[in-house]
Order: sequence, then C-alpha cells, then structure tokens
Amino acid sequence: MDERAPQIAQVGRKAPDFSLEICQPDGTFGTRALKDYHGTWLVLFFYPLDFTFVCPTEITSFSQRLDEFKALNAAVLGGSTDSVHSHKAWLKELGTLGYPLFSDMSRELSRDYGTLIPEKGVALRGLFIIDPEGLLRYALYHDLGVGRSVDETLRVLEALQTGELCPANWRKGGKTLGKA
Repeated sequence: MDERAPQIAQVGRKAPDFSLEICQPDGTFGTRALKDYHGTWLVLFFYPLDFTFVCPTEITSFSQRLDEFKALNAAVLGGSTDSVHSHKAWLKELGTLGYPLFSDMSRELSRDYGTLIPEKGVALRGLFIIDPEGLLRYALYHDLGVGRSVDETLRVLEALQTGELCPANWRKGGKTLGKA
C-alpha cells in the first residue's frame, strides 16, 4: 500500500517533485529529478502508453521542434507508466528523439499531476509548463484520443516568458496588455 501522501499539481504553486528513471535518447538509462531543471523552463508531458497510435505523433513532433524549445531556455521531458525497457524498445521504431522519456511505473507522478486513470493504470495526455524556479505555470489535460499541439505549447511558453498579460491568440511580437 502506498504510504506517501499525494502531491497536488496546481498552477501557481510549486510543481510536484519527482525523481524518475528515464530512457535517454541513445537508449541508455538514467534518472531525472525536478531539481535537475532548476534555472530552466520545463515542458513535462504524459502520454498513455508506448506502441500506440496517437502517442508517436506527439513524441516525434516535440522532438522535431526541440531547437525552438531550447532557444526559449526550455527542456522537454515526456513519459508514461511504461517501463524504461519498453521505452527503449519503442525508440527502435520511433527513431532518435532529442529528449528523454521517463518511466512512472509506480504511477505516483501521474497521480500527483492529476493525469492518472486508476482503473486503466495509464495517464491522460497531460502537459505542464514549469518555470525556472519550479512553479507550475500551465496545465493541460487531453482525452486519450486527441493529440496535443506543439505550436500551442510554444505559444504559451513564449507568453509566460513575457511576464505580461497576453490576450487570446497572442503571438510572439504581438501587443501585450501590460504587466501581470
């Protein structure tokens, strides 16, 4: 039985802490913790399962746009409730990624971030933007059958980085509404 009290992800508060096993882009294993991203923006996303249909479209799309995230001082970390061994096997089909995939086999992180579907043992498509100080600044949840937009993730990241009030459909270089 899990004795650890769940953390609760809430925008504007400290992001739930984590230390997880990861599969590196080269197929080797390691660990990553939230503290490893201190000083950097982090785009953390959950997907349901390896070897599925919608997931590879998202995972490879984030990788193809990784230079744009890096230009914004942002790292990308994706993962699921699958094992790092499953991730490694899947990378043979996906091809090279530019960021690691985390393994949340304990389902603690999925629970802490509110993405866990307990009866299925998988995570919803959740996406979170954590600022360089560890504050959760953005949370998005999708149904299992709908992929996320990398364009929208980049737009929101750019808007958050302005530190200003950004109107609907704001784009980089657009007029803001002043200080937040």
